[in-house]
Amino acid sequence: MSFQKNPQSSKRLFQVIGQTLDKAPVKLDTFDRPWWLVDVFEQRLILVQGREPQDSWSVSTAAAGLDNRQDSGGTPPGLHRIARKIGEGSPVGTVFSSREPTGETWQPHQELPDDLILTRILTLRGAEPGLNLGPGVDTEERYIYLHGTNHEDGLGEPVSHGCVRLANADVCQVFDLAAEGDHLVIV
Repeated sequence: MSFQKNPQSSKRLFQVIGQTLDKAPVKLDTFDRPWWLVDVFEQRLILVQGREPQDSWSVSTAAAGLDNRQDSGGTPPGLHRIARKIGEGSPVGTVFSSREPTGETWQPHQELPDDLILTRILTLRGAEPGLNLGPGVDTEERYIYLHGTNHEDGLGEPVSHGCVRLANADVCQVFDLAAEGDHLVIV
């Protein structure tokens, strides 16, 4: 993996990584496994090893911004764990509903108004009671995921309904790199 540093944003990125590590309820930079950072301002998913970014992907987070409350439509902030990886071996474009494949496969030329959950799902479990874990704020109960989308043209903009959308090719790559139990922080 090689992270392509953009000189204009690399200083900010290292500041975000440092601030995230300082505030995280666990010592993320001491783990053998990489950890994941969703930077809502930059609309990027970043793979981090220790304090060093390794790779990144364009995402789309919630149009409603950061919000942990049930029915808010927001992307929940804070420390999470990747709870489950769903869709391994499924064709690109596999349509999911309630975390299950529907038997349909979306094709890029299809114009569908729906916000589809496609290709792969990485479910998230909140790790901060009262912030993203527990009654009224529970990330997992809100069905918040990282997943592929049929709205790839909206990546880089906050237009989702709470989930973290990725391009279908990108979610396959992230799926292969991630492990259940990996830490993921949304800031």
